[in-house]
Amino acid sequence: MQKKQKKLGLTTKIFIALIVGSLCGVILHSYIPASDIRDKFLIEGLFYIVGNGFLRLMQMLVVPLVFCSIACGAASIGDTKTLGKVGIKTIVFYLVTTAIAITVALSVGKVLNPGIGLDMSSIQKAEPTIAEATTLTETLLNLIPTNPLNALAEGNMLQIIIFSLIVGVILAKLGKKVEVVHKFLSQFNDIMMEMTMMVMRVAPYGVFCLTARTFANIGFDAFIPMLKYMLGVFIALGVQCFVVYMLLLKVFTGLNPIKFIKKFAPVMGFAFSTSSSNSTIPLSIETLNEKIGVSKRISSFTIPLGATINMDGTAIMQGVAVIFVAQAFGINLDFMDYITVIATATMASIGTAGVPGVGLITLSMVFASVGLPVEGIALIMGIDRILDMTRTAVNITGDAVCTTIVAYQNNDFNTDVFNDKECKDELFA
Repeated sequence: MQKKQKKLGLTTKIFIALIVGSLCGVILHSYIPASDIRDKFLIEGLFYIVGNGFLRLMQMLVVPLVFCSIACGAASIGDTKTLGKVGIKTIVFYLVTTAIAITVALSVGKVLNPGIGLDMSSIQKAEPTIAEATTLTETLLNLIPTNPLNALAEGNMLQIIIFSLIVGVILAKLGKKVEVVHKFLSQFNDIMMEMTMMVMRVAPYGVFCLTARTFANIGFDAFIPMLKYMLGVFIALGVQCFVVYMLLLKVFTGLNPIKFIKKFAPVMGFAFSTSSSNSTIPLSIETLNEKIGVSKRISSFTIPLGATINMDGTAIMQGVAVIFVAQAFGINLDFMDYITVIATATMASIGTAGVPGVGLITLSMVFASVGLPVEGIALIMGIDRILDMTRTAVNITGDAVCTTIVAYQNNDFNTDVFNDKECKDELFA
C-alpha cells in the first residue's frame, strides 16, 4: 500500500517563497541584463502588482479586524479594572523594551564604530523625507479621535484602538441591553478571521513577488560600503530579539524560549517579507491563539497596540544610525546626547504607522534632537529596505512576547496548547 504523501503547510510554503524569491531577485539583478521584459514587465509589472496586491489585501483586513477584535476583547474582559491592568502592563512593557532596544543599539554602535573611515563618495544617496516633530501634548491629544469614522477611514490605529476600547467597555457595562450589537461585532469578527484565512492562502505568491522585487532592485552593490553599519543593526536586532525578549519571556512566564521562537517563526518570516507590522496583525493574533495558547481577548488588544507603539526594531536602526552619522560627519556626542536619543526615539515610536519605511521618516526627529545633519539619512536610504524587513520581524516578535507575558500573568494562557507537540504547526493548512 502506497504511503500518502504529506502536503506542504502554508508556513512551509511561505518560507520556501521567501527563500526562492530572494534568490530570484539576486539573479535578476546580477545576472540578467536590463531590458523591458526584466524591468517593466517582470520586476515593476508582475512582481509589483502581485506583491502589492497581496499587501493591500492584508491591509484591507486590518481596520475592521482591529475594531471588532478590540471591542469584543474589551467586552469579554468585562471588568474595567482588569482591562486597565492589562493596558498599563502592556504600555509599560512596550516603552521599557523600546528604551532597552535603543540602549542596545547605541552600545553596539560604540563598539563597532560603523562611521569611522567611511568613504562617503562610494555611497548611493537619496532624498530623505523629513518628519515634523510633535509635542507630547499634541501626541496625547492625537490619541482621541474627533471623528471615529474618519479615524477608521484613514486607518489611524491609535485612535481606532481608543474608540474600540470605549465601545467594548460600554458593551460590557450594558450587558444584555446591547446583546444584539455585541453579537453582531462578534460575528463580524468571525467573518474577518475567515477572510484572513482566505487571503493567507495566496500568501506564498505575494511573499515571493515582494521579496523578488526587493532584491532585484537592491542587489548587493549598495551594501559593500555600508557593511559595518548593516552589521551593527543586525547584531543589535539579534540581541534584542533572541536575548532581551527571550530572557523576559523566561523570567516572567518560565516558558521555553526555543519552543516559542519555533512556533512563532512563520509570523516572523511573513513580517520580514511584507515589512509591515499592521499587515501582520491578523496572522499574529491567530498564531498566538492556535499555536502558543494566548487568549484572543488579550491578543486582540495588545497586538494592534504593539503594531502602533512598539517599534523596538525601528529604535535599534535609529540608535545605530545616530552613531554612524555622527562618526561619518565627525560630530562628537556626549552622554546627555545619548540620553536625549533614547528619550526621543522612544517617544517617536508612539503612534508611528506600522508600514514599510516609516522608521526613516521618524529618524529625522531623532537626528534633530541632538543636532545631527538630516542629510545623513540619505546615506542609509539605499540599503534600508533589507533592514526594514528585518526590524519589522523584531517589532512583531516583541509584540508577541509582551502579549504572551500579559496573558500568562492574567491567567488567559493555555499551557497545554503551548506544550502540545501535536498542535497544528501549519496554520490555515
